[in-house]
Amino acid sequence: MDTSYTPVAYDFRETIEAEIAKGTSGKIFFFNGDQAVDCMEGKVTVMEEIPGKGIFITLDPSGSIRIDRIITLFGKPGPAYEEYDAYANACLSCTGGYDL
Repeated sequence: MDTSYTPVAYDFRETIEAEIAKGTSGKIFFFNGDQAVDCMEGKVTVMEEIPGKGIFITLDPSGSIRIDRIITLFGKPGPAYEEYDAYANACLSCTGGYDL
């Protein structure tokens, strides 16, 4: 990934741990390594810290996601939700030289 890991609030990590305990399965939207919105579907099986890289969740059967890049976790806003919201509304803040 091109972006460095950003620390995530402890309450979101608790949310992930609760979803692991419940065995929840569903969709997770996130920013991938190319900074594009991506989606994986599955059940979160583990959350682990990889030294020098950040904290990741592993989904069965899909793969792994760095938790600071999660937009939504099973429909709940994640750490990257505000970034996504700003990304989605970027055209609303354009200054294209129009006189109003």
